[in-house]
Amino acid sequence: MSDSIMDGSIMDGSIMDYADALERFDPVLGLEVHVELSTASKMFCGCSTEFGADPNTQTCPVCLALPGGMPVINGAAVESAIRIGLALNCEIAEWSRMSRKNYFYPDMPKNYQISQYDEPIAHDGHVDVEVDGEVIRIGIERAHMEEDTGKSLHVGGATGRIHGASHSLLDYNRAGVPLIEIVTKPIEGTGARAPQVARAYVQLVRDLMRALKVSHARMEQGNVRCDANVSLRPIGQIEFGTRTETKNVNSLRSVERAVAYEISRQAQVLAGGGMITQETRHWQEGSGITTPGRSKETAEDYRYFPEPDLVPIAPDRDWVESLRATLPEPPAERLKRLAGEWGFSELELRDVVAAGAVDVIEQTVAAGSAPQPARKWWLSELARRANEAGVELEELAITPQQVAQVQALVEAKTINDKLARQVIDGVLAGEGDPEQVVEARGLAVVSDDSALGDAVDRAIEANPDVAEKIRGGKVAAAGALIGAVMKEMKGQADAGRVRELIIERLG
Repeated sequence: MSDSIMDGSIMDGSIMDYADALERFDPVLGLEVHVELSTASKMFCGCSTEFGADPNTQTCPVCLALPGGMPVINGAAVESAIRIGLALNCEIAEWSRMSRKNYFYPDMPKNYQISQYDEPIAHDGHVDVEVDGEVIRIGIERAHMEEDTGKSLHVGGATGRIHGASHSLLDYNRAGVPLIEIVTKPIEGTGARAPQVARAYVQLVRDLMRALKVSHARMEQGNVRCDANVSLRPIGQIEFGTRTETKNVNSLRSVERAVAYEISRQAQVLAGGGMITQETRHWQEGSGITTPGRSKETAEDYRYFPEPDLVPIAPDRDWVESLRATLPEPPAERLKRLAGEWGFSELELRDVVAAGAVDVIEQTVAAGSAPQPARKWWLSELARRANEAGVELEELAITPQQVAQVQALVEAKTINDKLARQVIDGVLAGEGDPEQVVEARGLAVVSDDSALGDAVDRAIEANPDVAEKIRGGKVAAAGALIGAVMKEMKGQADAGRVRELIIERLG
């Protein structure tokens, strides 16, 4: 369990202690992960899907639902959906179709969403995740195709949400972008590890999407979003409790925290004799709590019916099998291979996985770093900074290639580990690549014997007692003089050469 959960820092005083909640109640999870596909065009039209364009510049009559606009399904999105289903060990339907899901949001121009209901493209799969050394199998109910909504921007309030805002703006660039929604079967029996299991599962899905190259899978950009369903039942009860759905959680850390909070919140309500309301909730990153959204609709509320403007999808079996041959290495096998190639122990690899550092370390090694230094930088210095900023490692403003460059400078003795941390500071501050930071900040190690010799002489003169010990054969005492020289030279001395000079001078 993460420190933020164990130390109670997500608690708001009105919820049950997490450990107490797990003594009384058994959590059941259901995770719905929305994956935004990286196709060049939208699901039913030719508009661009490029991220970051000016609002409402990537729209057309089809994705704006203007009269006469007719949808045409994106073949690349269908192919991606099939590959995703296969990678999730799903059955690929021989015949499926799109449906209209009717509901109103201001950022949904049609007032319905083209999705899939009772005939999804993929169904009945499973994946395995590992938590604390135990493999847990998670059943996949379905993976279906749909289109994304637009985006509402609430202006004038302090929180960026509709409450307190003076007005709202609508950006329809995202409306119609292809989505795959992956829905798990109920996840039972995870107990106190439920938040960790949720995080591990979402991380596996994210990593799998990257390996498949079907999505950029950047959670901070909304490419992968998780709706976390949580319900509690008293220990020993078979029937499920009433669930809540925390919507659009967009970081691994937040998935874990949101599940843990909901467990504690629901436990407090139930222990006090209350009832859980079936509703959607919103995760508040700053305060670490969930807040009520709207009452949760049922399938009947959406009034599903087959989409009349699109023909059914009947993937050819030979095509499906040819796509199966394109699947990447399964995540578990990849980890086993990387552990062998990197020489990591089981514990070291587990720490790497828990930190979400597999990809960045692999990329750092590919850029020229040895595995252990890559692991050191990402799991110590950079993990600390990511934790302080409340972001994932990959969201830091430093690339694996730049981390490899930092390590190369250390190995070339241009800088030492202490100076390397200052170089990382500069890169994160946007001052350029590591070599540029070293030059601009004047961080290169001083190895010139003249400058070092003068500093050594001053240290010996200032510490006669230590110098006498060294002359007497207590070479370990040289550390004090080395420290004095390093302090004088602001950490930029070559410590190894400083030691050699001290021994030369003191015999």
